[in-house]
Amino acid sequence: MSYHVPVLLKQSVEGLNIHAGGIYVDVTFGGGGHAHAIFDQMKKGTLVAFDQDPDAAQNTVSFESDRQRSFIFVSSNFRYLKRYLKFHKIDKVDGILADLGVSSHQFDQQSRGFSTRFDGALDMRMDQASANTAAKVVNEYSQEDLIQLLSGYGEIRNARRLAAEILIARAKEPIHTTATLKSIALKSAPNGKQSKYLAQLFQAIRIEVNDEINAFKEFLIQSKDVLKVGGRLVIISYHSLEDRLAKFLINTGNLDGLVEKDFFGNVIRSFEPLKRSLIIPEANEIALNNRARSAKLRIGIKN
Repeated sequence: MSYHVPVLLKQSVEGLNIHAGGIYVDVTFGGGGHAHAIFDQMKKGTLVAFDQDPDAAQNTVSFESDRQRSFIFVSSNFRYLKRYLKFHKIDKVDGILADLGVSSHQFDQQSRGFSTRFDGALDMRMDQASANTAAKVVNEYSQEDLIQLLSGYGEIRNARRLAAEILIARAKEPIHTTATLKSIALKSAPNGKQSKYLAQLFQAIRIEVNDEINAFKEFLIQSKDVLKVGGRLVIISYHSLEDRLAKFLINTGNLDGLVEKDFFGNVIRSFEPLKRSLIIPEANEIALNNRARSAKLRIGIKN
């Protein structure tokens, strides 16, 4: 739990509707909190866990396969879901859980550069083998590209002004640390909303560095193919970009939110939402884990 406190643990694991002999996938293993809860409920079956961060592998030691249950860990991004399931000779699964965003461990590692709380290197890579870094984004992207990612991924209203400030600063000397980037950004931050502004900035750069939105889209499309009829897709998201895509896929079967109907007016879609309303953390969970405050849970049942 010190690595990462799992959010909406009870609700998300219950949402998988675990049964004996099933095959379940946790595509964001992290500290193994959700995976442990799933594995504990499996009297027999298979649990496959994905995580691209090498640090997460250390949390697999407490998972032991036996005659009844097997545990498989995949050191890769969930955008390769189908590829690795096929490699392990798995065609269809009974449930998939995704807890998106950054783990507490990643936020708390000063050298990783994910948090606005520390002065660290401009890195922000979840996969340390990746070529792209936050420093590369900040120092090498064009002004228009910066504007696009700041407004699109960070939903920053004055993205053009912030991008201009970054270009002015980097023309004098390269920007290497989170502290330097914060000092530049604070010149454009609205009064009284500095913390939120910095969080939006770091979110935008992190999403770009890790290609998070494209990876999530690829994963969502593949989930339709690998889930059995009646299988469950459980997604915990932390910002509107992710939640919107999850909502669209579960409610309409596509990533554009376009409702298609058959000749009789029935909606054609790959999933049936388990609940019409969002599932969010209760006040007591937020009090114990502040990072749960923005979490949203959606559950779809494969048609």
